[in-house]
Amino acid sequence: MSETSVSQQNFLQKKRQHKRIVHSSRFLILILFLGIWEFTASKGFIDSFIFSSPSKVAACFWSMVCDKSIFLHITVTLYETLVSFFLVILCSLLVTILLWFSPKLSEILEPFLVVLNSLPKSALAPLLIVWLGATRTTIIVAGMSVAIFGSILNLYTTFINADKEKIKLIYTLHGNKFHALMKVVLPSSIPAIISNMKVNIGLCLVGVIIGEFLAARNGLGYLIIYSSQVFKLDWLLMSIVLLCIMAMGLYALINLLEKWYLKKF
Repeated sequence: MSETSVSQQNFLQKKRQHKRIVHSSRFLILILFLGIWEFTASKGFIDSFIFSSPSKVAACFWSMVCDKSIFLHITVTLYETLVSFFLVILCSLLVTILLWFSPKLSEILEPFLVVLNSLPKSALAPLLIVWLGATRTTIIVAGMSVAIFGSILNLYTTFINADKEKIKLIYTLHGNKFHALMKVVLPSSIPAIISNMKVNIGLCLVGVIIGEFLAARNGLGYLIIYSSQVFKLDWLLMSIVLLCIMAMGLYALINLLEKWYLKKF
């Protein structure tokens, strides 16, 4: 066996060992946190009515699984998040392409986009309810409002930083701006688009929850605000845990998409 192959095997073994250590450490931290939480709640060190406990949260989840009510809340929030996410990706791409085609328009709109991106989106939610009513459309728009302006700004920065030499070559070969977009700008921007999607999925979930706080009759956001009002803290903490799991799952799916793209191309 050559020295190179031995070195390669040692490197791969160290990499696998590093991954095992990372995953094991994460799991142990989670178990330790849950164990301390359960122990302190059961021994009365913390008020179990206010802070609940892992066993109470699990029992609450199981009871809602048995009566099937939890599936409605999860499905509604997931649907609203995915719809707002896909609309953000589509609209931000279309607007970014328009801005790239018209530098003058981008100069005019840039300060407005910056201001809208900086605006606290929770301030827009009550206004959206007045304009659109307390409907699912309002919640989806609230989810979009959190992510879309930042997405446009990030994508536009990626578009204008595309390889200038390749674009010049397209023009030299009598191509037009559309050819430059399709042959150079969009293909080179796909990694940035996927990275943008990773950020947007979490932001859309945040926006949807803000919308559900104000305009929903079901969904995890509604469950959080309702449980806080009637002091059912088990429901509240269970909803937060489910939101964490949902966010991790959606992020993991986009991460898989990124790995597939990098392996394929």
